[in-house]
Amino acid sequence: MTDQATDATIDWAEALPDIAGTHRLLIALDFDGTLAPLRDDPMTSRAIPEAVAAIERLVALPETIVALVSGRTIEHLRIIAEHGDGSRVWLSGSHGVEIWRPAGQEAPQGDDALGDEEELALSERLRAEAKRIVEPVDGAWIEDKAVGFTVHTRLTARDRADGVHAAIEELIEREAPTWRARTGIDMSEYTWRHEGKDAGVAKLRAETGATAVLFAGDDVTDEDALARLEPQDLGVRVGQGATHARVRVADADEFAALLDRLADLRASAR
Repeated sequence: MTDQATDATIDWAEALPDIAGTHRLLIALDFDGTLAPLRDDPMTSRAIPEAVAAIERLVALPETIVALVSGRTIEHLRIIAEHGDGSRVWLSGSHGVEIWRPAGQEAPQGDDALGDEEELALSERLRAEAKRIVEPVDGAWIEDKAVGFTVHTRLTARDRADGVHAAIEELIEREAPTWRARTGIDMSEYTWRHEGKDAGVAKLRAETGATAVLFAGDDVTDEDALARLEPQDLGVRVGQGATHARVRVADADEFAALLDRLADLRASAR
C-alpha cells in the first residue's frame, strides 16, 4: 500500500517480469483513458485494437484473469467494451458496486441490493434537479448511474462548467450530505454508496484468488485502487498527474504495448 501520491518513475519494462511470474495474476483495468482515448461523447468510446488484441492474448493464458474496473454502470461498460455474454473478461462497474462474472463463476452469498427505497427515491429526485440545473448550459449533461449520477462538462466553456459543478455540489451538500463526491477530468460524480475502485479490486482479488494484481488507470478516481495495492502488486498510471502508481505510461497506445509485453512474459513463464 502506498501512503502518498508521488511521481511514478519505475520503467515498466523492468517492473513487468516480477508480476508476470506470479501464480495467479489479476489484471484490473480502467477503460476510459486507459484502454481507449477519451471521447466527447462517452458512449462512442472504444478500446484501441492493440489493447483488445493484448487482452485477448492474456485471457487465453492459464491462471490469468482480466477485469475492467470502471465508474460506468455494467450496462454501459458492456456496450463500450463490446463485451459479449461469452466473454472471459470480468467487469466491475459503478466503482465496485456492480460486478459481472464470466459463465461458470458463482457469486458469493450476500446482499447485492443497491439501496433501499428511500435512497432510490432521493436519487431520482436529485437527478431530476441536477438535470434542471444543466439544461440551459451548452455541453453539460447528467449521466444516470446505478447509485447516483455524474455531471459531465467536457464540451462546456470553463466558466460555465465551474458554475455547473458548484451549483450541483451545493445541491448535494444541502440535500444529501452523506453522499460520496468524486471529481475527475471534466466531471463530478455523486453516489449514496461509498465504495471506490479499491473495493472493486478487493472483491475481484478475493473471488479470483489472485496472488498479485496489476491495476491501471488514468484519473483521480483510479487513485483509490492504486493507493490500496499490496507490495506484490503493480500500479500503472496512464498519463499525467500525481499518483500512487509505481509505473507511468504516456497514453493508451503505450499501455497497450505494456499489456502485449506482459502477455509475452506471462506465456513464457507458464
